[in-house]
Amino acid sequence: MVYGVLCGLMAGAFWGMIFVMPRWLAAFSPVELALGRYLAYGGITLLLLAPRLPQLLRRLTRGDCVVLLRHALAGNIVYYLLLSTGVQLAGVAAASLIIGLLPLSVTWLGRGDHGALPLRRLAWPLALVAAGMACINVDVFSHAAAQRAPWPLVALGMLCALGALLCWTWYAVDNARFLKRNPHFSGAEWAGLYGIGTGLVALMLGAAAYAAGIAGQHVARAGRDWLQFWGVVSMVALGASVIGNQLWNIASRRVPVTLSGQLLLFETLFGLLYGYLHQQQAPRPLELLAIALLVAGVAGAVWLHARPHFGVSSDIRTRAEL
Repeated sequence: MVYGVLCGLMAGAFWGMIFVMPRWLAAFSPVELALGRYLAYGGITLLLLAPRLPQLLRRLTRGDCVVLLRHALAGNIVYYLLLSTGVQLAGVAAASLIIGLLPLSVTWLGRGDHGALPLRRLAWPLALVAAGMACINVDVFSHAAAQRAPWPLVALGMLCALGALLCWTWYAVDNARFLKRNPHFSGAEWAGLYGIGTGLVALMLGAAAYAAGIAGQHVARAGRDWLQFWGVVSMVALGASVIGNQLWNIASRRVPVTLSGQLLLFETLFGLLYGYLHQQQAPRPLELLAIALLVAGVAGAVWLHARPHFGVSSDIRTRAEL
């Protein structure tokens, strides 16, 4: 389990890059960012798996292909399309802190795997999280007013970040359950197949989007550096998708779903760190308060979920000694 926790932490460090990519490539639309990243992801994994690909494809069942398709859409393309839009409209900090609710949402959705706690026992951690969310909203909308950003666009960005949260919550739980039920693929093999599947879906969606004139139609053409675009999306694809997803698959097999949900907090913390470094500014007071409240709420949820396990372990040891 310790190895799984360390892999989850390192995955969060790589995933944190996805929050600053929309700011690095602000001249490109969220559709272009999502499709470019996952085309690069598919290409890199195809090269890495090329010698073993025929053998892996023979082991794929129709059910595996269905899982790869739904995970490619929910866990990658739709998720990052919504997240990129949220970052560009509401900012890195706001999107990062909304995604920071993943530990609680994943724990709640995966509660049936390890037994559920009554919501009344989670009242005070949930209250802390709600207070953190209130701080985020107050800070985001007051900051938008100071910079004369249209509040409907900021609100749309917050809703997009919330949609990304829902997508990744479902993906994280479904992927963890699939890996534990299907040991015929290693974490690295499944991550590679997942990358190739995502790349194929991105290729089809990209062709359809450009044929329809959807991708990038509202973005000014001036100042669009395509060499920089492919360099950044390839770097993020290698770090956040190839390496990060493999680390997460290792963690998903070694820790309970309820604990893996808490490890997702590292993605938010690293995303905030990278965002503040990129903007060369310190967090504002309400952002600091929101971070503290979210961390306290998640830590409280971890403590409450751990107590029953400690109690059971102690009871088992006592009976064994007797």
